Amino acid sequence: MTKLTRLIATTLAAGLSAAALAGPELLNVSYDVMRDFYKDLNPAFVKAYKAKTGQDVTIQQSHGGSGKQARAVIDGLEADVITMNMPPDIDALYDKAKLVPENWASRLPNNSLPFTSLQVLIVRKGNPKGIKDWSDLAKPGVQVVMANPKITGNGRYSYLAAWGYALKQPGGNPQKAAEFVGAILKNVPVLDSGGRAATTTFMQRQIGDVLLTFENEAEMIAREFGRGQFEVVYPSLSIRAELPVSVVDKVVDKKGTRKLAEEYLKFLWTPEGQEIAAQNYLRPQDPAVAKKYAAQYPAVKLFTVDEVFGGWRNAQKVHFDDGGTFDQIFNKKH
Repeated sequence: MTKLTRLIATTLAAGLSAAALAGPELLNVSYDVMRDFYKDLNPAFVKAYKAKTGQDVTIQQSHGGSGKQARAVIDGLEADVITMNMPPDIDALYDKAKLVPENWASRLPNNSLPFTSLQVLIVRKGNPKGIKDWSDLAKPGVQVVMANPKITGNGRYSYLAAWGYALKQPGGNPQKAAEFVGAILKNVPVLDSGGRAATTTFMQRQIGDVLLTFENEAEMIAREFGRGQFEVVYPSLSIRAELPVSVVDKVVDKKGTRKLAEEYLKFLWTPEGQEIAAQNYLRPQDPAVAKKYAAQYPAVKLFTVDEVFGGWRNAQKVHFDDGGTFDQIFNKKH
């Protein structure tokens, strides 16, 4: 063996040894509002997995608007797990590419929802426009900042929450709900590409009087911008935000990472995972953890997509598919 050959062999062996020591790697494709949660959760999982198996693992994250993220996975982004803010984004993985089974939601507890959230109204310090409920968002002179319902789960929850609120008022009907949502959309200067982009518009660019977003995003804003810069208004009625997770079967079977991916998602339901969720203002499923953190979650009357819209597939078809109610309202108002 020549000196050069020995050097190459030694280098290759060192590289292989380093790769073996590094252990397997997972990619979690998620939506943008969950950056902070997974920054906290991933090191806890890595530590717990090392204690259990003796193996080091690496978790990579990808964040963006939820619909855009789901499309990226369908188009070939090799996510081992997908953690979204609405079931349709995971349904799409089955519908368009058979990356998951049709019954993906039944494989984990709580219909694969490790925690939930809801839509709140975030206003400027002192609430200068006196915003107290959804009805105030339709008033002239109120600028509303929100994510785009056409492409993001955050935006869809805001749209559906406003629609459901109008529907449940005395004399409420679909026509009045459409008019009400139309009046709100008329007050939206720009529809952002995701929840975090909407936060940037509201907090950094100082555009708008009220930001519509998830309850847990309010905690991120407080950490980044300070608690005295805004106020959280809980409306009289809101929508239960369902935040599902799934292994991406075709990817994990190709990469040989199924066991690790399943362990990662199951960790979300452990007391430690649920505690980290509560610390990030996600509403945990574990009753003991929920009780421990109950004081930070104001009681809000909630409705679900199933109750008001006949399920997510129906809501998607009626409201957000091309030519649906959202397109009709938006095109009429702009």
